This record gives sequence, structure tokens and C-alpha cells, in this order.
Amino acid sequence: MGEALASGGRRDRVVLHVDMDAFFVAVELLDAPSLRGRPVVVGGSGRRGVVASCSYEARAFGVRSAMPMVRARQLCPSVVVLDGRHSRYAEVSRRLGDIFRGITPIVEPIGLDEAFLDVTGVLQLSGPPEEIADRIRRRVRGELSLECSIGVGRSKLIAKLASRSAKPRADVGGTRAGRGVVVVGAEDEAAFLRPLPVRALWGVGPSTAERLHQLGVRTVAELAGVPRATLERHFGRSQGGHLADLALGHDPSPVEPDRAARSIGHEETFVHDIDDRDDLRRRAAMMAEAVAAQLRSHGLVARTVTLKVRFADFASITRRRTVSAGLDTGRALSVVCHELLDSVDVTPGVRLLGVSTSGLVAPDGTQQLAFALDPADPPGSGTSDTEARAARLQQHWQGVTAALDDIRGRFGTEAVSPGVGIGPDGRPDQARRGRWGPSAASEEV
Repeated sequence: MGEALASGGRRDRVVLHVDMDAFFVAVELLDAPSLRGRPVVVGGSGRRGVVASCSYEARAFGVRSAMPMVRARQLCPSVVVLDGRHSRYAEVSRRLGDIFRGITPIVEPIGLDEAFLDVTGVLQLSGPPEEIADRIRRRVRGELSLECSIGVGRSKLIAKLASRSAKPRADVGGTRAGRGVVVVGAEDEAAFLRPLPVRALWGVGPSTAERLHQLGVRTVAELAGVPRATLERHFGRSQGGHLADLALGHDPSPVEPDRAARSIGHEETFVHDIDDRDDLRRRAAMMAEAVAAQLRSHGLVARTVTLKVRFADFASITRRRTVSAGLDTGRALSVVCHELLDSVDVTPGVRLLGVSTSGLVAPDGTQQLAFALDPADPPGSGTSDTEARAARLQQHWQGVTAALDDIRGRFGTEAVSPGVGIGPDGRPDQARRGRWGPSAASEEV
């Protein structure tokens, strides 16, 4: 089958897409085996929480990822909802990565539960791609007691679509085992792609799909029949050409090992809408601290800060500020966040607040020296512009932050918490909130 991925007398790339089956839930079931066979979801357990992962028993009721938790409970009243433990999932994900890198060094993780592997260079040593895929599944099952589905193809596009075809299925009739491994050879690509809905292709979101539907295009086969010039006229040269290529299975994008993060952020959906600006400033500062910690863990600084605000009526806006000096301390990021927040009218009530950073680069040890050190200049004092204050606070807090990171590394993440993050019960406020929306416990606080 390895030769089946070749065309025109030459060997093409061989890409695997490994996708864990219901990863977060599956990890939870390792630690709570009594829940096996029951409908289980991981996510925010509160009224405004969302589903992050669901067991196949829950999917049989129509529950899906990204669904509001209220809707999931309506569809399946007997569902067991777990707030989830991201640190536990990250721990298992690291062990999963070790298995992948034992096969090939060319591994591109996509989140915690999936990855692309380029095995082109190890076929002679490791055997045909389907044997490599079977070996990975056996190791994942044997070492982690988890299941995964694997797609194999000449490109990342084909491999990802193939892994989806390999997945288990759930409906009102129950859960049906998937094929586990699906290999799509070069000669099979057209037949594999043609029946798929256009929504299955990368970059085809709801808006693009609707525009294609208006043109009478609903399947990949119909998309492949549209002249490239027509697609470019309707969607622009870049997007139109991209759609034409995807319809033919053309995806030259490489598997990128150790791909640098493009953005790092954190957001929170509140139990109740908030119109108190001081409260929102405090919460923005807490998020800035969390984002800064992630930046430092990746060895990066950020030059662009974005604030996302979603109101009670679900309307959303973003505000963005780019600075010349890279930032990776919570105090410095907070200054920028507060400036952005102060430009927003929050009186309608804020449902969700988010802080994200982009323009990520490696730190430059000399970049902070352009500003005089004046840590007494507080955020909002108006004595200097936001960028200058952020740069001064960045320089002042770098040493302190490094010391705090060392303490947390030795004694746990909650060993030291910023004062702004301590809740009325004396615990870090962040500990009471789920990653996927409010937890039921937070609604009782």
C-alpha cells in the first residue's frame, strides 16, 4: 500500500493524521472507570458552559463539541458533566507526543489530541504506512489505554479527511466501531473526495459554504467541476484558487515540526453579565497574568494585544494595540488591556471577555532599555502613554516574574498568585472557573 501513495513513477509524501477518540472524556474515564458506558461530557458545567468533549454514548443523543451545555442537558438529561482537568490532559498529551516522535521526528501537534506525522523518510525502516499506523494504535492502546483514529494520504488535507472516516460513529442505534485506519492512495483520492460536502474542506466555513450553495455547489465533485476562473471571480484570486486546488486534493502545505505558536490567549464567559468597569478591569488583569504565563512557558514575547468583548445580546467587538517592545509580564499586558477596555462602553453588560496576544517573537534582551525605570507610574495615571508605561513595567517586573515562575515550578501553580486574582474565599479566583465556561461550582460562589 506504500507504493499506492505514489504517482507518476515517483514516491509522494506520506502523511498520517492521528486523532484521539473523545480525548478529554477518554482520559477522565481512565480515572473514573465506573462512568464507562454512560453519556459523559467534559466542559463548563454551569449554565453558560460549553461542551469540549463528549463520549460516543452522549453523541448518540445528538450532543456535540462546542454545543452549549444547557442544550446538551436538554438532549440528554442523564448526561454526566465533568469540568475537566487541563493539566491532566496535557500530561497524557506529552506521553502521546513521545510515541509519535518514536516513529518520526517530523511531528506537527494540533492541540492536545491530534497531530500530523510525515513518515515519508521512515518507510524503508518502518514498513508500509498502514503498518506504521497500526503500530501507533497498538502503542497508544497499550501504553495509554486510549484509542485513536488514523488517516493516511499524500497530503495533510487527505490525511485529516481520512482520519475522520476512520472514526467510530454514534446515533440513536448506538455506537459503531470505526475502521481505525483509513489509507487513501493517489489513485483513490478523487473517488474519496467527490461525495464529501464542501463544508468538509479546510477553509470552507459557514459563510463560504453558503456562497457556494448559492452557486449550486454542495459537494466536492460539484466544486471540482467549477472552472477556476469562475471561482476566482466570485471569491477573489487567492481564495478562489485555493478552493479549486482543494477540490482536486492539492495541498502542498508541509508537516511543520515544533511549529511556533501564532497567538496565545485566554477568555472567560461570566456566570452573570457584568457592567461594572472596575470588575472587568480586574478580570482583564487576571487574564493578562494567565496569558503572560503561557508566553513565558513558550519562551516568547508579544507585540500585539487584542481584547475581545461579547455583550449580553451576543454581539462581539475586538480592540487591538501593537507596541514596539515585546511583553511577557502580566503587569505590562494589563496596562494595554485596560487602555483597550476603557475605550469600550460596557453599560449593556459583558457576557464574555478575552485577552489574546500575537506578533509573537523570541525575547530580545536589549529591547526594554529605551525607557527609564519608573515602576511607581501606575496604570491609568495618565503621566505617560500606554506603550511607555507597559515597557517600564515589563522591565521592572521581569526579574520578579522569573522568581515567581521558579516558585510555582517547585511548589505548584497556586503556590503564589497575584493579589488581583484572589477571590473572597482566599483562593485563586481562576481555580473556581472552568476552561470552557463557568462551572456549576462557580455559580454558587
